[in-house]
Amino acid sequence: MSIQGRTLDDRAVWLFIVLCAFFCVNAVLAEFIGVKIFALEDTLGIAPLEWNLFGQTGSLSFTAGTLLWPMVFLMTDVINEFFGRRGVRMISWLAAGLIVYGFAFAFAAISLAPASWWVKAAQPQGVSDYQTAFAAVFGQGLWTIGGSLVAFMLGQLIDVAVFHRIRNITGEKHVWLRATGSTAVSQLVDSFVVLYIAFVLGPQKWPTSLFLAVSTVNYAYKMLAAVALIPAIYLVRAGITRYLGEARATQLREEAALV
Repeated sequence: MSIQGRTLDDRAVWLFIVLCAFFCVNAVLAEFIGVKIFALEDTLGIAPLEWNLFGQTGSLSFTAGTLLWPMVFLMTDVINEFFGRRGVRMISWLAAGLIVYGFAFAFAAISLAPASWWVKAAQPQGVSDYQTAFAAVFGQGLWTIGGSLVAFMLGQLIDVAVFHRIRNITGEKHVWLRATGSTAVSQLVDSFVVLYIAFVLGPQKWPTSLFLAVSTVNYAYKMLAAVALIPAIYLVRAGITRYLGEARATQLREEAALV
Protein backbone atom coordinates (compact mmCIF):
# COMPACT_ATOMS: atom_id res chain seq x y z
CA MET A 1 0.00 0.00 0.00
CA SER A 2 1.24 3.50 -0.85
CA ILE A 3 2.07 6.14 1.76
CA GLN A 4 -1.01 8.07 0.61
CA GLY A 5 -3.17 4.99 1.11
CA ARG A 6 -1.85 4.41 4.63
CA THR A 7 -2.44 8.08 5.47
CA LEU A 8 -6.06 7.98 4.32
CA ASP A 9 -6.60 4.76 6.27
CA ASP A 10 -5.52 6.52 9.48
CA ARG A 11 -8.67 7.19 11.49
CA ALA A 12 -7.03 10.16 13.21
CA VAL A 13 -6.54 11.83 9.82
CA TRP A 14 -10.20 11.32 8.93
CA LEU A 15 -11.22 12.60 12.34
CA PHE A 16 -9.26 15.81 11.83
CA ILE A 17 -10.69 16.28 8.33
CA VAL A 18 -14.27 15.88 9.57
CA LEU A 19 -13.75 18.17 12.58
CA CYS A 20 -12.02 20.76 10.38
CA ALA A 21 -14.81 20.69 7.77
CA PHE A 22 -17.56 20.96 10.37
CA PHE A 23 -15.74 23.77 12.18
CA CYS A 24 -15.19 25.79 9.00
CA VAL A 25 -18.71 25.43 7.62
CA ASN A 26 -20.19 26.51 10.97
CA ALA A 27 -17.85 29.52 11.20
CA VAL A 28 -18.57 30.67 7.62
CA LEU A 29 -22.33 30.14 7.92
CA ALA A 30 -22.40 32.02 11.25
CA GLU A 31 -20.82 35.04 9.55
CA PHE A 32 -23.32 35.05 6.69
CA ILE A 33 -26.52 34.45 8.65
CA GLY A 34 -25.33 36.84 11.35
CA VAL A 35 -26.81 39.75 9.41
CA LYS A 36 -30.25 38.76 10.74
CA ILE A 37 -31.22 39.95 14.22
CA PHE A 38 -34.00 38.01 15.91
CA ALA A 39 -36.12 38.70 18.98
CA LEU A 40 -35.76 35.89 21.50
CA GLU A 41 -39.10 36.35 23.25
CA ASP A 42 -41.08 36.53 19.99
CA THR A 43 -39.29 33.45 18.68
CA LEU A 44 -40.18 31.51 21.84
CA GLY A 45 -43.72 32.90 21.85
CA ILE A 46 -43.42 34.52 25.30
CA ALA A 47 -43.99 38.04 26.59
CA PRO A 48 -41.04 40.46 26.27
CA LEU A 49 -38.73 40.30 29.29
CA GLU A 50 -38.23 44.08 29.26
CA TRP A 51 -34.64 43.81 30.51
CA ASN A 52 -32.90 46.90 31.85
CA LEU A 53 -29.13 46.93 31.50
CA PHE A 54 -26.84 49.98 31.40
CA GLY A 55 -29.92 52.12 30.89
CA GLN A 56 -31.05 50.10 27.85
CA THR A 57 -34.45 48.39 27.95
CA GLY A 58 -36.55 46.22 25.67
CA SER A 59 -36.68 42.72 24.23
CA LEU A 60 -33.65 40.44 24.01
CA SER A 61 -32.21 40.55 20.50
CA PHE A 62 -29.48 38.31 19.11
CA THR A 63 -27.73 37.79 15.82
CA ALA A 64 -28.76 34.59 14.06
CA GLY A 65 -25.09 33.61 14.07
CA THR A 66 -25.46 32.73 17.75
CA LEU A 67 -27.28 29.58 16.64
CA LEU A 68 -24.02 28.21 15.23
CA TRP A 69 -21.29 29.64 17.44
CA PRO A 70 -21.87 27.10 20.25
CA MET A 71 -20.96 24.38 17.75
CA VAL A 72 -17.78 26.29 16.90
CA PHE A 73 -16.93 26.34 20.64
CA LEU A 74 -17.53 22.59 20.85
CA MET A 75 -15.38 21.83 17.82
CA THR A 76 -12.61 24.10 19.14
CA ASP A 77 -12.53 22.23 22.46
CA VAL A 78 -12.55 18.80 20.80
CA ILE A 79 -9.73 19.74 18.39
CA ASN A 80 -7.82 21.24 21.32
CA GLU A 81 -8.24 17.98 23.20
CA PHE A 82 -6.99 15.67 20.46
CA PHE A 83 -4.84 17.84 18.16
CA GLY A 84 -3.52 20.59 20.42
CA ARG A 85 -2.59 24.22 19.78
CA ARG A 86 -1.30 23.56 16.28
CA GLY A 87 -4.57 21.95 15.20
CA VAL A 88 -6.72 24.80 16.51
CA ARG A 89 -4.51 27.49 15.00
CA MET A 90 -4.50 25.72 11.66
CA ILE A 91 -8.29 25.44 11.40
CA SER A 92 -8.78 28.98 12.78
CA TRP A 93 -6.62 30.53 10.07
CA LEU A 94 -8.28 28.31 7.47
CA ALA A 95 -11.76 29.36 8.62
CA ALA A 96 -10.76 33.04 8.60
CA GLY A 97 -9.44 32.66 5.06
CA LEU A 98 -12.66 30.95 3.94
CA ILE A 99 -14.74 33.73 5.50
CA VAL A 100 -12.77 36.34 3.52
CA TYR A 101 -13.06 34.16 0.41
CA GLY A 102 -16.82 33.86 0.87
CA PHE A 103 -17.38 37.58 1.34
CA ALA A 104 -15.13 38.41 -1.63
CA PHE A 105 -17.36 36.35 -3.91
CA ALA A 106 -20.51 37.71 -2.26
CA PHE A 107 -19.38 41.24 -3.15
CA ALA A 108 -18.46 40.05 -6.64
CA ALA A 109 -21.96 38.58 -7.06
CA ILE A 110 -23.53 41.85 -5.86
CA SER A 111 -21.58 43.81 -8.46
CA LEU A 112 -22.90 41.67 -11.34
CA ALA A 113 -25.58 43.43 -13.38
CA PRO A 114 -28.90 41.75 -12.52
CA ALA A 115 -31.25 40.46 -15.20
CA SER A 116 -34.22 42.82 -15.45
CA TRP A 117 -36.79 40.03 -15.00
CA TRP A 118 -34.94 38.65 -11.94
CA VAL A 119 -35.10 41.99 -10.09
CA LYS A 120 -38.90 41.66 -9.92
CA ALA A 121 -39.04 37.87 -9.61
CA ALA A 122 -39.84 37.90 -5.87
CA GLN A 123 -42.53 40.59 -5.94
CA PRO A 124 -45.27 37.99 -5.25
CA GLN A 125 -43.42 37.28 -1.96
CA GLY A 126 -43.35 40.97 -1.08
CA VAL A 127 -39.77 41.69 -2.22
CA SER A 128 -40.00 44.64 -4.58
CA ASP A 129 -36.34 44.65 -5.67
CA TYR A 130 -34.45 41.35 -5.54
CA GLN A 131 -31.08 43.02 -6.25
CA THR A 132 -31.46 45.45 -3.35
CA ALA A 133 -32.50 42.64 -1.01
CA PHE A 134 -29.60 40.46 -2.17
CA ALA A 135 -27.11 43.29 -1.63
CA ALA A 136 -28.54 44.08 1.82
CA VAL A 137 -28.29 40.48 3.02
CA PHE A 138 -24.92 39.49 1.57
CA GLY A 139 -23.22 42.88 1.43
CA GLN A 140 -22.40 43.27 5.09
CA GLY A 141 -20.39 46.38 5.94
CA LEU A 142 -16.61 46.18 5.99
CA TRP A 143 -16.61 47.29 9.64
CA THR A 144 -18.81 44.33 10.54
CA ILE A 145 -16.71 41.87 8.55
CA GLY A 146 -13.45 43.27 9.94
CA GLY A 147 -14.76 43.25 13.49
CA SER A 148 -15.96 39.67 13.16
CA LEU A 149 -12.63 38.44 11.78
CA VAL A 150 -10.51 40.24 14.39
CA ALA A 151 -12.76 39.05 17.23
CA PHE A 152 -12.85 35.49 15.85
CA MET A 153 -9.06 35.15 15.62
CA LEU A 154 -8.44 36.83 18.99
CA GLY A 155 -11.03 34.56 20.59
CA GLN A 156 -9.54 31.41 19.05
CA LEU A 157 -5.96 32.26 20.03
CA ILE A 158 -7.01 33.13 23.58
CA ASP A 159 -9.15 30.00 23.81
CA VAL A 160 -6.29 27.68 22.90
CA ALA A 161 -3.90 29.41 25.32
CA VAL A 162 -6.31 29.25 28.28
CA PHE A 163 -7.35 25.69 27.43
CA HIS A 164 -3.79 24.43 27.63
CA ARG A 165 -2.96 26.52 30.70
CA ILE A 166 -5.81 24.83 32.57
CA ARG A 167 -4.83 21.45 31.12
CA ASN A 168 -1.27 21.85 32.39
CA ILE A 169 -2.66 22.44 35.88
CA THR A 170 -5.35 19.73 35.96
CA GLY A 171 -3.85 17.10 33.68
CA GLU A 172 -6.44 14.75 32.16
CA LYS A 173 -8.99 15.53 34.87
CA HIS A 174 -11.76 18.12 34.73
CA VAL A 175 -12.40 18.20 30.98
CA TRP A 176 -15.40 20.47 31.62
CA LEU A 177 -13.22 23.03 33.40
CA ARG A 178 -10.74 23.58 30.57
CA ALA A 179 -13.51 23.59 27.96
CA THR A 180 -15.81 26.01 29.77
CA GLY A 181 -12.99 28.08 31.28
CA SER A 182 -11.33 28.70 27.93
CA THR A 183 -14.69 29.66 26.39
CA ALA A 184 -15.43 32.03 29.28
CA VAL A 185 -12.23 34.01 28.70
CA SER A 186 -12.12 33.90 24.90
CA GLN A 187 -15.77 34.84 24.40
CA LEU A 188 -15.50 37.71 26.86
CA VAL A 189 -13.01 39.21 24.42
CA ASP A 190 -14.89 38.12 21.30
CA SER A 191 -18.30 39.40 22.39
CA PHE A 192 -17.06 42.90 23.14
CA VAL A 193 -14.43 43.30 20.40
CA VAL A 194 -16.71 42.45 17.47
CA LEU A 195 -19.44 44.89 18.50
CA TYR A 196 -16.95 47.61 19.40
CA ILE A 197 -15.26 47.50 16.00
CA ALA A 198 -18.47 47.00 14.00
CA PHE A 199 -20.84 49.38 15.76
CA VAL A 200 -18.83 51.80 17.94
CA LEU A 201 -15.89 52.51 15.66
CA GLY A 202 -18.04 51.85 12.58
CA PRO A 203 -20.49 54.25 10.93
CA GLN A 204 -23.39 53.53 13.32
CA LYS A 205 -21.49 55.03 16.32
CA TRP A 206 -23.38 53.18 19.04
CA PRO A 207 -23.47 54.92 22.44
CA THR A 208 -21.45 53.23 25.19
CA SER A 209 -24.58 52.15 27.07
CA LEU A 210 -25.99 50.29 24.04
CA PHE A 211 -22.62 48.69 23.27
CA LEU A 212 -22.21 47.43 26.85
CA ALA A 213 -25.79 46.20 27.08
CA VAL A 214 -25.80 44.23 23.83
CA SER A 215 -22.29 42.85 24.41
CA THR A 216 -23.19 41.69 27.91
CA VAL A 217 -26.38 39.98 26.76
CA ASN A 218 -24.55 38.19 23.94
CA TYR A 219 -21.78 37.09 26.30
CA ALA A 220 -24.32 35.77 28.80
CA TYR A 221 -25.97 33.75 26.05
CA LYS A 222 -22.65 32.26 24.93
CA MET A 223 -21.79 31.24 28.48
CA LEU A 224 -25.18 29.60 28.98
CA ALA A 225 -24.61 27.72 25.72
CA ALA A 226 -21.11 26.68 26.83
CA VAL A 227 -22.45 25.28 30.10
CA ALA A 228 -25.29 23.50 28.29
CA LEU A 229 -22.75 21.86 25.96
CA ILE A 230 -20.71 20.27 28.77
CA PRO A 231 -22.51 16.90 28.43
CA ALA A 232 -21.97 17.06 24.66
CA ILE A 233 -18.21 17.49 25.19
CA TYR A 234 -18.06 14.25 27.19
CA LEU A 235 -20.28 12.42 24.68
CA VAL A 236 -18.16 13.53 21.70
CA ARG A 237 -14.95 12.68 23.59
CA ALA A 238 -16.28 9.19 24.38
CA GLY A 239 -17.43 8.68 20.79
CA ILE A 240 -14.02 9.68 19.41
CA THR A 241 -12.30 7.33 21.86
CA ARG A 242 -14.46 4.44 20.67
CA TYR A 243 -13.80 5.37 17.04
CA LEU A 244 -10.02 5.62 17.44
CA GLY A 245 -9.56 2.99 20.12
CA GLU A 246 -8.41 3.72 23.66
CA ALA A 247 -4.69 3.45 22.90
CA ARG A 248 -4.76 5.74 19.85
CA ALA A 249 -7.03 8.29 21.56
CA THR A 250 -4.73 8.40 24.59
CA GLN A 251 -1.71 8.86 22.32
CA LEU A 252 -3.35 11.80 20.53
CA ARG A 253 -4.35 13.48 23.80
CA GLU A 254 -0.83 13.12 25.18
CA GLU A 255 0.70 14.54 21.99
CA ALA A 256 -1.88 17.35 21.93
CA ALA A 257 -0.81 18.43 25.40
CA LEU A 258 2.74 18.98 24.08
CA VAL A 259 2.08 20.79 20.75
